[in-house]
Order: sequence, then structure tokens, then C-alpha cells
Amino acid sequence: MGDYSKDFLITLYKMMVRIRVFEQKAEELFLQGKLPGFIHLYIGEEAIATGAISNLRKDDYITSTHRGHAHMLSKGASMDRMMAELYGKKTGYCKGKGGSMHIADVSIGVLGANGEVGGGLPIAVGAAMAIKMQKKDSVVITFFGDGASNRGSFHESLNWASVYKLPVIFLCENNQFASTARVQETTSVENISDRAVGYNMKGVTIDGNDVLLVYETVKEAVDRARNGGGPTLIEAKTYRLKGHFVGDPVLYRDQKEVEGFWKKEPIGRFENYLFENGFMSEHQKKKIWDDFLDEVNNAVKFAEESEYPLPEEALTDLFEDDTGYDY
Repeated sequence: MGDYSKDFLITLYKMMVRIRVFEQKAEELFLQGKLPGFIHLYIGEEAIATGAISNLRKDDYITSTHRGHAHMLSKGASMDRMMAELYGKKTGYCKGKGGSMHIADVSIGVLGANGEVGGGLPIAVGAAMAIKMQKKDSVVITFFGDGASNRGSFHESLNWASVYKLPVIFLCENNQFASTARVQETTSVENISDRAVGYNMKGVTIDGNDVLLVYETVKEAVDRARNGGGPTLIEAKTYRLKGHFVGDPVLYRDQKEVEGFWKKEPIGRFENYLFENGFMSEHQKKKIWDDFLDEVNNAVKFAEESEYPLPEEALTDLFEDDTGYDY
């Protein structure tokens, strides 16, 4: 591992905790019946979004998934507007019309979360193609799950990116389950990164619960992409500690298996590293958690005090009006 400053290490830890606190609150609110739609939690996968996006500039881009709250937060989104979007309020990032699965904010480089499995990959490749045509040095990271690696959009996107040596990093968050199906039951290779060879690009599989390893691996890929070296496929192996969605009865796995993976989750693991090397005290840890609990509670207050969109605003922003018609 590299020689990192205490400030940088604490910054990584804070982002993982911020994500965890937001997700725990979202789960709590959904179970109380306060949030509409579906909620898919990122709990147990925090090291991937944190480590990867820490390498990006504001003018770099990401595409996200239906499990995308962490990607938004890591790229600089505010909890207030995130929570308002989950509530369906007009102060949310998409004025309450995107909800949990479709949050976007182009101003911070988030080209959208996507409810369609694998839907973000071709969008990322299109953005990377535009970057190359404009001769810029921005890069794109597209996040997707193990299930998406079996979709046609995955293969088409990798092929196109390789042909044109585009500045895009394909980051597979392999949390072992595509909805309720284990990856071993649905995927033809042991490591999804093995598929990179078919597209003449570098592929690597890493421990997705090691935030520093994620950071270093993505840094290498980002540097290569910025310098014209083309795309990379990274598979970060992790484990989805919660069900596919909040309320999932999780009948397809044993609770003892889940308990075993809780012992390997990324935040506790990184805490141990910080404690053992004198980078953080118990007092500092408590303050970090308390600060983010305050932030998320304030975000809930903001969301609950915000207004819902008006019925007559239902179609506003949904169509690009090039017809002259008054919708």
C-alpha cells in the first residue's frame, strides 16, 4: 500500500461512514412506510464507491445503478437533496420524479442511476466517446453488478470502448447476487474480469472490501485512461449484506453465511487498520458517526418539510420539447 496521510485515510473512512448512515436511515424510513417505491441498499459495499470515486475530479463522470446512493454521495451529492428525492419531493435532485433508483446530477458528473440492469454501460461509453472527440482528459467510471455482466449491453460496451480506446473504467461490483441468483449459478467464468481478454483490455479482480486496494487499482486505471491508454475492466468482489431490496425475505441464503460476511465488512475492517496504526481514536470515531447522524437527521427534516410536486408538473422535465407543442 502507498504512504498515505492521516487526513486522506480519515477522509476515506468518513465517506464510508456517511454512506452507511444514509443507507441505514433510508432502510429505517422505508420500513416505517415513509418512502415510496423501492430501496436497494449499498450496505457492505462502501469501500468500492469510496475508493473508486476518490480518484475522480469534478469534470469526470460516473454512471450508476439501481443501488446507487453511495455513488452519488461519493461524487459530492448533498444528503438534503438525496433524501428529498427518496421522499418524492420537489427539492430532490430530480424534483422527486427519479426516486431512489434514478437520481442524477450532471453538474457533479453523475450521468444517472439506472433501474435497468446494465443500462449505464452504454451511456458511459457514449460519454467517453464524447470526451475523446472533444480531446479532453476527463474519464468515466461505470458501476454495474455481476448480473449486468451477463447482459448484451456489457459486451457491446466493452467492445466499443476497446475499439476506440476510450477513457472509461468498467467497475463491476460483484456482491455475489443478481437479485436472488448466486453469481456461480448464472455466470460462465470464475472471475468476471477474465472476460476482459476477449475485448483486448486489461482486467483485474480485487478484494472490494479493501478501500485502499480499490483506490490504488482504480487510480492506475484512471491514470491509464487519462493518458490515452484506453479502458479497464475491474471486478471488485464484495458481499451484499442486506436483501436485494428493503423487505426482501432473503429465502435464498443462510443467515449464518450473512453473519460470517458481516465480520469482513469494509468499515469495521478499515477501523481496525486506523486504530492499529494510530490514525484514529475511539473518541474521533464517535464524533464522526455522531456528525453524520446529525447530517442525515437534518436531511430527513429538510425532506419532510419540502413540498411534493404539483399534479400539473407531472410531465415537466420529462421530454425535450423540440416540437413547439405546449405540453
